[in-house]
Amino acid sequence: MKRTALTLAAYFAAPAALAEEVSIALDWTLNTNHIGLVVAQENGYFDEAGLDVEILPYSDSASTALLAAGAVDFAYMTALGFMSAKAGGAPITALWVTMQLEAGRLVYNSDHPDISSPKDLEGKTYAGFGSAWEDALISTMIENDGGNPDYDTVTLGTGAYEALASGAVDFTLEVATWEGVNSELLGRDQSYFLYQDYGVPEPQGGYIGTQTATLAENPELVEAFMEATRKGYEWAAQNPADAAEILIENGDFPNEALVRGSMRVIDEGGYLTDGTTPVGSIDEERLEAMARFLFDSGVLRGADGEPLTWPGSVSDWIEQGWREE
Repeated sequence: MKRTALTLAAYFAAPAALAEEVSIALDWTLNTNHIGLVVAQENGYFDEAGLDVEILPYSDSASTALLAAGAVDFAYMTALGFMSAKAGGAPITALWVTMQLEAGRLVYNSDHPDISSPKDLEGKTYAGFGSAWEDALISTMIENDGGNPDYDTVTLGTGAYEALASGAVDFTLEVATWEGVNSELLGRDQSYFLYQDYGVPEPQGGYIGTQTATLAENPELVEAFMEATRKGYEWAAQNPADAAEILIENGDFPNEALVRGSMRVIDEGGYLTDGTTPVGSIDEERLEAMARFLFDSGVLRGADGEPLTWPGSVSDWIEQGWREE
């Protein structure tokens, strides 16, 4: 993407009264994944870019669907949501990825007498969330550990965590930076297996994207928004405790300790930056590895319900030219 210096400078110098209105839809209720957006709002980075940004609360409509329909200018999307939409032909492009490390993991009670590795999940009961991705993930882990991927599933949604704690089910999936932190705060003794240790590619997580047409028609807007977003996430990575307080002030969190604990884990685990990758930078090789896994597993399907075939490359799914100096 080529920069237009004069036009872009006008964005950053625009007075508040002339600020361009921009909207971004979230993938879920406000949480620490979105920390850089809230920081950019509160620290004035969007204002400095000449933008009046509305961070839309999560709704029943998926953020990818809202973006594909042109109902919003940008969207924060899960990796699976973005890849599913893009594989299905949605006219969207990823610009950014938040989590440089995989935060998901398979979790079980530490005192379970029959679980010591993924192959032991054979015949056990899984508390799930209703997506084909879960079966592809769990089956791959069990098979790569030498087991038979034959297990029972009950779809409980967020009720999975209470069911696991009570022993009503044997295992589930969680996000280390949120549900994992909550379990620690509740004093639950739980253990986990990492997906990437058992044959599943390690993706990055939390994509921000826009409509592909917007990239072509208004690149200065894209760059202004993304540069301000980058500043927000970089500041949060450098000031995790202060960023947590900003998020708490701008959200409705019954358990503020969860927000603080989440930012602590994100910081200590190097999730926003692993030390070598710039904040927000998409690794094309990792994107392709996960996309290929999803295609090969039959997770990505068309409107007719049939599995989609591997397109040969997903390099056109992303655009990071706005970062170039």
